Amino acid sequence: MTPEERGRRIKEARIAKKMTQSEVVGSFITRNMLSQIESGSAVPSLKTLEYLASVLDIPISSLMPQGEDAAAPEAYPETERLVKIKGLFSDGLYCEAITEAGRESDWGSLKDEFTAVLAQCYFKLAEVSAADNTVKAVEYAKEAAALAEKGFYANDALKGKAINLLNSLAEQLSRYYAGLISDI
Repeated sequence: MTPEERGRRIKEARIAKKMTQSEVVGSFITRNMLSQIESGSAVPSLKTLEYLASVLDIPISSLMPQGEDAAAPEAYPETERLVKIKGLFSDGLYCEAITEAGRESDWGSLKDEFTAVLAQCYFKLAEVSAADNTVKAVEYAKEAAALAEKGFYANDALKGKAINLLNSLAEQLSRYYAGLISDI
């Protein structure tokens, strides 16, 4: 799909919803940027496409580039899956997001994006598990730290938080085991 075609689709969806450019952009992007996207002179990021698809209530796949023989939106299922796991993450459904992500071999060109979201999911699971299942929390925190250092969206801050949580969990386990020994 050419940038002009994508822009035409966005503009048609906006007009069909009887929205002005200013109403569509809100505080997410500028009206000028939307104008450039609609005219085909600017190419939006994936995040901007997600936002526009959400506001205009259209499937994001209808705004994604497709190869000559890819006539259906299913040509980019990893994009739809990424949007879905981000929604699950936002809803606090971290295990479901991880399950929905599937195998790394299914992530296509969005491997870095999947890795970044999954790192966040595993970290949140580690935090939630820390109170009642220290061993599981350790597993989750280790996975979060490993994923946080991978790919284009490597996140040193998240890796640091995961390592700090691992240190805290190690101290808890150390006190627990020391207590077991002292009872003998």
